[in-house]
Amino acid sequence: PPASGLYAVKVRTAPLIDGRTDDDAWKRAQWSTSFVDITGDPSNPPRHRTTMAWMWDDSALYVAARLDEPHVWGTLTKRDAVIYHDNDFEIFFDPDGDNHEYCEVEINALNTVFDLMLDRPYRDRGRAIVSWNIEKMQSAVWVDGTLNDPTDVDKGWSVEMRLPWSSLRQLGGDTGAPTEGTQWRVNASRVQWNPSVSESTYIKRKNDREGNWVWAPQGKVDMHQPERWGVLEFVGEAPVGRFPADPMESQRRALMEAYHAQKKFENIHKRWALDVEELSSVLERHLNGFLRIDVTEEGWHIRLPLSSDPRPDEMIVGMDSKITVEQRIE
Repeated sequence: PPASGLYAVKVRTAPLIDGRTDDDAWKRAQWSTSFVDITGDPSNPPRHRTTMAWMWDDSALYVAARLDEPHVWGTLTKRDAVIYHDNDFEIFFDPDGDNHEYCEVEINALNTVFDLMLDRPYRDRGRAIVSWNIEKMQSAVWVDGTLNDPTDVDKGWSVEMRLPWSSLRQLGGDTGAPTEGTQWRVNASRVQWNPSVSESTYIKRKNDREGNWVWAPQGKVDMHQPERWGVLEFVGEAPVGRFPADPMESQRRALMEAYHAQKKFENIHKRWALDVEELSSVLERHLNGFLRIDVTEEGWHIRLPLSSDPRPDEMIVGMDSKITVEQRIE
């Protein structure tokens, strides 16, 4: 399926970061479709509605979310605790879309934040850099109801974040605000537990399985598949009734399909496939016939030409899932 898309509108007046999403700025924003189950399974819809919006100006990136919730609950108060042990809202973004050096931010209803950078996905022996922080980040939560009070029924909670561009420079090497038309790969997740009530307090059930509700479905319970995230495009105004798409989405998907097939082939045959025909043998379909596999003693790369020119630019994925574009200079 095509990736999800969302426009980030440029703000004229920045929103007040108070957790409420009733500022004029958020009224101009393009809000996402409702979150779905992380696997994309339509037979297992989320119990509660979640939507989000992204905006920007020359100084910062802004993110907001609205989470319907009859029982707003939270326990964790220490910065960089593993916040998804509570109900939480999470964002993920990879500015240059290469599957490497991306950011994750988690926040609970107590406005406790866990921010980290990953040098690459965990499947590629990625390292979570928890010591990395988004300096001068602002966040706030507003509860429409009562926090940690199971004696009543709440309407939900909302989140606002302000992420200065100056603190995001490590992600893709950018040094300032993006230009209009720039696209990022992003996703968002809501982890939802179902605590029971004991003596007027919420108790997290033992052996309970959390719900994972997301904007762009991942196919399985794993948010760290950046190639399956959606597209965020920075604009001045969002076109009415339209959503952005990556113009090279089909090429990205063909490359990542080949990447996963190569991993599967290696697991079965204990060696690397040398050509597309051999690689296709582990799937029930043929891979893109224009793919080319380069194998050396150090590893492999899979290449895909981006045009029919005699010396075309090529999109390349390596065995660590990093995607690059090699431009042919005459």
